[in-house]
Amino acid sequence: MGDTCHHHHHDGPPSASTVALALAAADARLTGEGERMTAARLRVLELLLAAGEPVKAYDLIARFGEDGQPAKPPTVYRALEFLERMGLAHRIASISAYVACSSGSADHAAAFLICDCCGATEEVSATVAEGLDRAAGAAGYVIERTTIEAHGRCPACRVAG
Repeated sequence: MGDTCHHHHHDGPPSASTVALALAAADARLTGEGERMTAARLRVLELLLAAGEPVKAYDLIARFGEDGQPAKPPTVYRALEFLERMGLAHRIASISAYVACSSGSADHAAAFLICDCCGATEEVSATVAEGLDRAAGAAGYVIERTTIEAHGRCPACRVAG
C-alpha cells in the first residue's frame, strides 16, 4: 500500500450571505478602531472569505477584478498586509497562502492544521501559544502575532490512506 491521496471536498465555500455578514462585521470593527476599509481591502477580504480555504496571492491578484481584470500585485499585497495586521487574515507561510481569520479578533494566536494529502486547512484555538506568551513575557518580549502550522493528515485522508 503506497501513500495514496484522495482529493475530497470538506465543507465547501460559505454562502454569499455568510460572506456579506462577515464583511459587514469586519467593516464595522475597523471603523470602530478608526481604520479605513478601502475598496481594495474589502475586495481581498471578500475573495478570502468566499474561498473558504487558503488562497495564494497570485490567485487573489488574478481574481481581483470584477470584470476579469487582474489587480496590480502591490495593491493586493498591501491589502493582505493590512488585513493580517488587523487580525482579519492570516498568512500560512509553509504553503505560501492566505486565509480569512475564523475568529475575527486581532489579538489571538492562530493555529492551523494542514493536511499534506488533500490540502484541507482548519483553524483551531492555539492554547499552546499561552505558554509561548508567558515565556516571552519572562524574557521581556512582547509577541504581536503568532501563527502555528501543524502538518499531517485530515480524518478523511487517514481513512482513505
